[in-house]
Amino acid sequence: MSRTATAEPSPAPTFDMRPEQDQAAPSAAPAGAPDTGPANASSDDGESSRERLARKWHRLRLQAYAVLTVAVLVYVVALGASNTRHVKVDWVFGHASVALVWLVVFATILGWLLGIGITQLFRWRTRKPRAS
Repeated sequence: MSRTATAEPSPAPTFDMRPEQDQAAPSAAPAGAPDTGPANASSDDGESSRERLARKWHRLRLQAYAVLTVAVLVYVVALGASNTRHVKVDWVFGHASVALVWLVVFATILGWLLGIGITQLFRWRTRKPRAS
């Protein structure tokens, strides 16, 4: 038993040459339908263009942070590799000989911790008084 499919001729395309303002306005959205204006144009997955843009900017910021982190790590490794010679550190009651890289790392960590401590002290001293 053979079936023969008959091809239906496709309708000829029509071209509307009228300007857009003369064309009929699209029908109004049903009641309760979400706004699909330019700022909230929805894609098929339900994400508005504003949400999609925010998501893409967030991804771009994360990628920039990742690149910046790798660059800083490469710089720190190069700093450590180039500063391996020993230097004399004079204390009030003596002196010591340490690798320059450890002196730089110690000074950086000490400065970072002091910065955090002073910031917290200022925040504590200038906080809003509690209601008694």
